[in-house]
Amino acid sequence: MILKMRRIYFYCFTLASMLHFLSVFSQSTTSETIVSLSGKEIAVDTMEQFITAQMHGLKVPGMSFALINDGLVTFHKVYGYADNENVKPVTKSTIFEGASLSKPLFAYFLMMYVEEGLLDLDEPLYRYLPYEDIAYDERYKQITARMVLSHTTGFPNWRTDYEDKKLFIQFEPGTAFHYSGEGYQYLAKVLMHLLQTDNAGLEIKFQEKVARPLGLEYTKYIQDNYTISHKALGYKDSMPVQQNNDHKFGAAYSVHSEAGDFAKWVIALLERKGLSQSSFDELFKTQVTLPEEHPQREAGVTSWTLGFAKAEFPFGNALGHGGNNYGYTSLFAIVPEKKWGCVIFTNANQSPFPLLLLQYLMY
Repeated sequence: MILKMRRIYFYCFTLASMLHFLSVFSQSTTSETIVSLSGKEIAVDTMEQFITAQMHGLKVPGMSFALINDGLVTFHKVYGYADNENVKPVTKSTIFEGASLSKPLFAYFLMMYVEEGLLDLDEPLYRYLPYEDIAYDERYKQITARMVLSHTTGFPNWRTDYEDKKLFIQFEPGTAFHYSGEGYQYLAKVLMHLLQTDNAGLEIKFQEKVARPLGLEYTKYIQDNYTISHKALGYKDSMPVQQNNDHKFGAAYSVHSEAGDFAKWVIALLERKGLSQSSFDELFKTQVTLPEEHPQREAGVTSWTLGFAKAEFPFGNALGHGGNNYGYTSLFAIVPEKKWGCVIFTNANQSPFPLLLLQYLMY
């Protein structure tokens, strides 16, 4: 996620390094220039020199990248390797772990059921489904879907980060911000309960309501044989990491995709498709403003909406999310006023590269 990308460094590299990576690119663009968010034209060759230098210096094995201008994908390209050891290049059918990109996508999915009246954003979740894991703390009965989506539940990110592995509440729900995957998992349990289904059934619902209508071919929360067999290996410090091939619907962490496919959903956000205009207004409205000293502000994030981090710029408000699973780092961002966006998937652990590329594309 964006908050872990706090310090950003730029490097200079040799032409030989750049040519090494250029040799494994998939050539797919029809334009010699791209347009940055600030309106500046950037030669594709110049951008690719930047990309290859950063990938090489930061030891990013592979990447899938899509750029959106005026609501259309104008550049979609893959770089590097899905498997370094076997010299297997990334292709446009290579799948990456999207990690926390799951969260805003789940928020969009959930809003469909809010529109249908299945649940209310401000109804305490325990009234739909009591949560035994936190029932010992009465404060949990205040937690709503709105609090979950805006990270104001008071839950930690993950209980497993703590010695006793017990879920707890850090502050009065709704009074402060603390990023939490635990909240999203509780909300997913509530949705499964209301739909009278399980993990697999929730994936089916996601495919029916989001993926198929938008033409998402590869984007899935629960992996299948295709995603597993086409998945890029994750890497940390140039070494492959153990793959996670579980079959849980991880609303907070488990989405798998590639940039061109995920960009179809990003374009739906820009075009406001799939939800009512009032739902989009609710989805993008600021819910909580971060204090000035919050570490996320180092990455430009000033506030959170329902599932999206928000950054304010002279050329418009950017919305997006970063993702970090073990061995993978991803990022997407949109500026609705400009109908501009980008999607970046990599198979590198906790890498600053996606944020570096985003900043390069903005200015």
